[in-house]
Amino acid sequence: MSALAMHNQTSNPEIGRTIDAGGLLTNYHDIGEGAPVVLLHGSGPGVSAWANWRLNLPALGERYRVIAPDMAGFGFTERKDDARYDIDGWVAHLLGLLDALELNQVDLVGNSFGGSLALKFALRYPERVRRLVLMGAVSLPFPITEGLDAVWGYQPSVENMRALLDIFAFDRGLVNDELAALRYRAASRPGVQESFAAMFPAPRQRWVDALSNTEDEVRGLDKELLIIHGRDDRVIPASISQRLFELTDRSQLHLFGRCGHWVQIEHTDRFNRLVGDFLAEQ
Repeated sequence: MSALAMHNQTSNPEIGRTIDAGGLLTNYHDIGEGAPVVLLHGSGPGVSAWANWRLNLPALGERYRVIAPDMAGFGFTERKDDARYDIDGWVAHLLGLLDALELNQVDLVGNSFGGSLALKFALRYPERVRRLVLMGAVSLPFPITEGLDAVWGYQPSVENMRALLDIFAFDRGLVNDELAALRYRAASRPGVQESFAAMFPAPRQRWVDALSNTEDEVRGLDKELLIIHGRDDRVIPASISQRLFELTDRSQLHLFGRCGHWVQIEHTDRFNRLVGDFLAEQ
């Protein structure tokens, strides 16, 4: 690699540290000190941990040790030719990351797909999770929305990326051509679109079902749980989080009006305080 290429790579804020997590070289961010909190990103095209959590890492990092990985198939984590992308593989990847970092128990904060992963992981490895925060999460089955079908069915173009960003955000002021171009370039790096297309091919209802849990399964969750959702979410219906709240005993639900699928971006300061305070409770 040339010196210029190395400079360009290391100057990219999306690239953090690298660790072998269950045999996969994993890109992750690790900031702050204190109790460990793992942030799990969503599944939009071109997403990375940094793109998803860039507005939250500094604030939460003032109170906790915050770890934000690029999960298998996303961001700058290693892509292998024989990779299989499914919930079992992502759960195994997360387990490998915690083992590699020698973290016996963590708090998990999951956004959308990352919320599904966090919940699946907590149900399978309850001893490794202290508290859960699920934001706009795929937690229970639902008929796939037009918004989610469009996200998972993304075909690369700046115009299509702009249309997706319009779906994500309630406040169209957050969406502009510059952001669309930035996310389009991220989604168009070598290998990125190929791995993304392999994750959720049509018909896509089956992937909602695979990421979901039964009502009996979530009733058995014995964790302090903070559920966050945008009332105007066009990707994951807010009614799913309302039902999850009804089924879980040690939970609280916060719905944000005038908010789409991006609570952590559209209501950044409130999100950071809400999550930070919830994790600090004894």
